Amino acid sequence: MVAGAVALLPLVGSVVIVVYAEGAIAGSWLAQQPYYFPGLGLLATAIVIYGIGLFVTTFLGRWLWRAFDRVAERLPLLGTMYQSVKEVLGYDSSRERFFQGVVLVETGGGDQIGLVTGVTTIDGAERTIVYVPGTPNPASGRLLLVPTTELRRIDLRVAQSLRMLVAMGKASQ
Repeated sequence: MVAGAVALLPLVGSVVIVVYAEGAIAGSWLAQQPYYFPGLGLLATAIVIYGIGLFVTTFLGRWLWRAFDRVAERLPLLGTMYQSVKEVLGYDSSRERFFQGVVLVETGGGDQIGLVTGVTTIDGAERTIVYVPGTPNPASGRLLLVPTTELRRIDLRVAQSLRMLVAMGKASQ
């Protein structure tokens, strides 16, 4: 049941956003115009998303998006949240990333996916700080200090591993 709910989340989320956009446009001044027709909100939303995609793939668009990015990161409170979301999703560009890589942590019942957040030294021994996220909610996890030699790095991006955890292993790699 949980796997089905997780699989439907992107579809349901998309439908909710589109229905909300249509409702907002239908309830606005635009609905009073003679050229309004049901579904104009859906069409307008699709055009805006497509236009933004086109814009940010051009030279000028990439430059303006980076400028916006720098301004958004400097905003009080909102900037910190914006940076955190970018780092966790793997869209961080210039700074050190929140998660530095994906590893396998050996447990009694098998291996678990862990996200490396840093390295420290305790009593002269190097230990890696690993966040082991829960599934299907990666926000509920635990933090481990694991001897660096006991970890196996795997060739998986952080965003891919989080997607896989949320989908309980059903996401394609």
